[in-house]
Amino acid sequence: MHPDIQVKVATSQQHSGEYVFKVHPNLKGLIDLTFANDTPEEAASKVDIIFMAVPHGSSIEHVPKISEMGVRIIDMSADFRFRNPADYPVWYGWEHPAPDLLSKFVYGMPELHREELKSAHFISVPGCIASSSIYSLAPLAKAGLINGVAVVDAKIGSSGSGNKPSIATHFSERYNSVRIYSPSGHRHIGEIEQELSIVSGIKTTVTMSAHSVNMVRGILTTSSVFVDRELKMPDLWNAYRSMYGKEPFVRFIMDPNGLYKYPDPKLVVGSNFVDLGFVIDQHVRRVIALGSIDNLIKGAAGNAIQSMNVMEGFDEREGLMMSPMRLV
Repeated sequence: MHPDIQVKVATSQQHSGEYVFKVHPNLKGLIDLTFANDTPEEAASKVDIIFMAVPHGSSIEHVPKISEMGVRIIDMSADFRFRNPADYPVWYGWEHPAPDLLSKFVYGMPELHREELKSAHFISVPGCIASSSIYSLAPLAKAGLINGVAVVDAKIGSSGSGNKPSIATHFSERYNSVRIYSPSGHRHIGEIEQELSIVSGIKTTVTMSAHSVNMVRGILTTSSVFVDRELKMPDLWNAYRSMYGKEPFVRFIMDPNGLYKYPDPKLVVGSNFVDLGFVIDQHVRRVIALGSIDNLIKGAAGNAIQSMNVMEGFDEREGLMMSPMRLV
């Protein structure tokens, strides 16, 4: 639906030769392409911009050659998210084979890296849990309020696990369940620490626990920061508004009398919005930062398109300014 972009090639080894709308029936009447069995390099030779949606560890096999073809790359994998190659053995268990390329990629989060994206040729799209966590914690980091460890509690729908089935993702196993699947050491921690450290100018440490919950789409992150001085709500409003006050896709959900008093994934499904909220727990001098996104949009494809818009000089909202679905 983007007015300045034409989709020329869609690739799939599994569905090669099938109409795109056969695999994605919701696109019937909107696109008449068939899936090609092109390699990423073959697809890149036909376009100006390529969106790479391949598994972690696979993108690096194709990007070096594509980067020499003059094609702009937007990579959805984790292969180019870190600036420091030493982070890959820590969080993904492998040495990066092309560390020289890391500095050429810009982290695809326009609210934090807009100026860099304007001159980018290569973009690495953030992880979904990392996105919600970073958006909600970045104003606190920028204000110098993260002095110790930031603690993140993340709850994510089933689509965050991808579409490859397993016993654990079988409907009867997931239904009526809140399952903690990563109590510590989640690989998105590295991204959160990297971005909060950049924003704050000091090394920031994060710990996170991730839960799989009984919904399909959406993420809710509840993050805690312990401060060493008394804070009042105007202090936090100043921090968040100064960072996001003019952002088209950031909304503050803080309505003590509303049906939804704080961010809820149900309010953002199908949209590129990130909803933020914050609370002060004076009893222990804790700031609670809340964030919710649709993990498939603002946590993935939406951020990719928004970053592309910035890179290409388009209106940042093009192809993205849609109302969330009201699921009732």
